[in-house]
Amino acid sequence: MTVGQEVAARTGLRLFHNHMAIEPVMTFFPFGTPAFGRLVDGFRRNIIEEVAASDLPGLIFTFVWAFDHEEDHTTVQEYIEPFRSRGGRVVFVELQADQEERLRRNVGESRLAAKPSKRDVEWSRNNLLEMDANYQLASQGRFDGRDDYLLLDTTGSTAAEVADTVITHFDLPRLDPVTA
Repeated sequence: MTVGQEVAARTGLRLFHNHMAIEPVMTFFPFGTPAFGRLVDGFRRNIIEEVAASDLPGLIFTFVWAFDHEEDHTTVQEYIEPFRSRGGRVVFVELQADQEERLRRNVGESRLAAKPSKRDVEWSRNNLLEMDANYQLASQGRFDGRDDYLLLDTTGSTAAEVADTVITHFDLPRLDPVTA
């Protein structure tokens, strides 16, 4: 989310981070329940379709991808289809950080402000640890060599540094700093 915010601020692309769909649904249904899953996915698909059909300059979308679950791969392909079918460019940025750093960031002020469910820090910490234990959250070379893919270890980097690397690597248009 934080890197996405930095990329959005520098490029004018819109950010749709993972919890923008999760948080409103958790008001009604617990995380992981069938109703939760249907509503989050439907909300994401509707936003993605509308943005792809609009004159907006693009979308930054964040997603926790379990690479050992083929349904996540299928979902990502379905999420990018509205852009590709309209001739849009889609790029993938995989961000990694060691677990200690992710646990530290998990309780950061900006994250807690944007993600109310993370304010239950014990639940959030346990959720992160459980996801690490139960899912393959790194692509492990699956996309190596692709022009539309960038893997970055962000452990020792600021969000601004990572955003600049992403923008430069993919030659994303930058906003004029005078008018931004």
